[in-house]
Amino acid sequence: MKVAVVDKNGKDTGRKVELSKEVFGIEPNDHAVYLDVKQYLANQRQGTHKAKERGEIVGSTRKIKRQKGTGTARAGSIKSPVFRGGGRIFGPRPRNYGFKLNKNVKRLARKSALSMKANDKAIVVMEDLSFDAPKTKEFTSVLKSLGLENKKSLFVLGESNNNVYLSSRNLKGAEVVTNTELSTYKIMNANSLVLFEGSLEGIETNLSK
Repeated sequence: MKVAVVDKNGKDTGRKVELSKEVFGIEPNDHAVYLDVKQYLANQRQGTHKAKERGEIVGSTRKIKRQKGTGTARAGSIKSPVFRGGGRIFGPRPRNYGFKLNKNVKRLARKSALSMKANDKAIVVMEDLSFDAPKTKEFTSVLKSLGLENKKSLFVLGESNNNVYLSSRNLKGAEVVTNTELSTYKIMNANSLVLFEGSLEGIETNLSK
């Protein structure tokens, strides 16, 4: 699959690159994508929720009224969940929501996500970009030239570039990652995927193992 390379102004450079069929042209596996996205979102959960149960409430342990003769239900503790201020029955406890996923499934999920974007013609290959200093204005002009100013977009660098990253950080719809930080969730969450030329080799190497 050949894709034209554009410059930062969105103009065709006259060059084309070949996208690997093993990475960008497979039959997408929807279930693998679902599992990988589910794991990513589960790992984002802090799991620090906590409610005090009966044994953790501070209060008197004396029997609050006699057992018989009151005409109401018997009660032995002010900390009982049926009273206001008492403990909570089966309240939430701190827990880790993460779960393990086979690395081959994760690799299949990323290839499936990339293939979906390729099928939807939502992949743009752009020549490598570099800024002399962090400038949000310059990055905004790149988005405008690519027609992505009002869309969610994911830019994939071949290697870390702090100026490009900082230039995009304040823009709500744009995100910049390196090829090693690419995840199924980020690919699927973006309307358009912008791959810098320098990232292609790393992506294909990582996912062809």
